[in-house]
Amino acid sequence: MVGITKLLCDSENFGDKLRYVKGAAHAKHGVNQGVGPVVVWNCTKTCNLKCKHCYAESDNRKYDGELSLEEAKIFIDDLGKFKVPVILFSGGEPLIRSDIFELIEHSNKYGIRNTISTNGTLLEKDVCKSLKDLNVGYVGVSLDGIGSKHDEFRKTKGSFDKALKGIRNCLEIEQRVGLRFTINRHNYDQLEDIFKLIKEEKIPRVCFYHLVYSGRGNEMINEDITKEETRECMNLIMEKTLEFGTNVEILTVDNHADAVYLYLRALEKYPHLADRILNLLKLNGGNRSGMAFANVDFMGNVHSDQFTWNYSFGNVKNNSFSDIWKNSEHPILNGLRDRKSLLKGRCSKCKWISVCNGNFRARAEAVTGDFWASDPACYLTNKEIGVSEGIDLI
Repeated sequence: MVGITKLLCDSENFGDKLRYVKGAAHAKHGVNQGVGPVVVWNCTKTCNLKCKHCYAESDNRKYDGELSLEEAKIFIDDLGKFKVPVILFSGGEPLIRSDIFELIEHSNKYGIRNTISTNGTLLEKDVCKSLKDLNVGYVGVSLDGIGSKHDEFRKTKGSFDKALKGIRNCLEIEQRVGLRFTINRHNYDQLEDIFKLIKEEKIPRVCFYHLVYSGRGNEMINEDITKEETRECMNLIMEKTLEFGTNVEILTVDNHADAVYLYLRALEKYPHLADRILNLLKLNGGNRSGMAFANVDFMGNVHSDQFTWNYSFGNVKNNSFSDIWKNSEHPILNGLRDRKSLLKGRCSKCKWISVCNGNFRARAEAVTGDFWASDPACYLTNKEIGVSEGIDLI
C-alpha cells in the first residue's frame, strides 16, 4: 500500500505506523524486527457474488477443505504468538462464514487488529453492531463503480444498493468503514463520481487498487487501463487527497510505481514536500510481499500474497504459520526477501528499486511467464527510472 494521504498531508493512521517506520524496509519476516507480517486470511472461498476480477475465483457454493473452527483457532493462536499486528479476514465473502464472530473474538485475545474485506451486501445493522462490539478496526467494502456499473462488474443486480446500505449502517454506529475500488477499463472514468460519493456520504477511507492479473483477473489483462490513463488517475487521486486533507485517508494498492510517480510530481508541484516524501518512501522500501505481508488461503496454504496462489510454502494444518514463514526453503519466498538481484529488464536497472522493490511479481509472471520479469503495469518512462531507451520488458 502507498499512503497517499500520509505522504502528501502527513496524516497519522494505523497502517502508517507499520509502513513508514525505521527498520521496516529491511525486515525479512514481518513488518519490522520482532513483529510478524500482516496476514490476509481468505477464511472462506464461498461468496454470494461472482465478480469479474476475483483472484480467488469464488462462487456461491461450498468448497471442500476449508479450515474448521478448531483448526482456525489454532492458526490464530500461532499468529498471536508470532506478534502478527493485523489479520484481514477476506474471502470469498468472510461474513458468510457462520463462525466469523467467534474467530474475531478469539483473535482479540492477542490484541491483533482485526479487519474485514467484504462486498458489503451482508452488512445488516445487527452484523455491523456485532463488528463494532468486537472492536473490529476497519471494514473495507468493495465498490467498483456507481449503480449499474458496479452491479455489472459484480454480476449481481442490486449489489451496489446493498453495499451502500451496508456502508451507511457502519457509519451510523461509527464503525470505521471505507471503500475498495479496483481501477480497470470499465470504471476508471467513474473516479470523480467515487470521490463525490465519499464526500456526500462522509466516508473516511478509500483504497484504490490497481488490477492484478490473477484468478478471474487473469482474463482481464486486456481490460486494464493504459499507462497514460494510470498517470491521469494518479493525478486526480493526488489532487483529491490534497482537497480532502486528513479528513479522508486515501491509499493506492498493488502498484509501487505510484510511490515514485508521487515523488516526481511533488518535485514539480509541491517541492516543499519532496524531501519528506522521499524519506518516508525509503523507510517503507516498496513492495514487501513475502516479507511484511502474507496470505493464507481457505484451505490453509501459505502464500506471499493473495494474488500468488500458484506458489505455496506450506499448510497451517500441518505446520504452524510462523514456522513456515520463518523456515521455508522455497526459492520464491526466499527470493522475495532478497529480490533485487533476481529482477530482470527495466526493474533490474531502475534507479528507484529501493523505493519500489520490483513492484508486483504476479503481474510480471502473468504477462511474461517469468516471475522475476519487469512488472508490465509500471507506467514510469525509461527516462524517469534512469534506464536506456530500448530496454525490453523482460
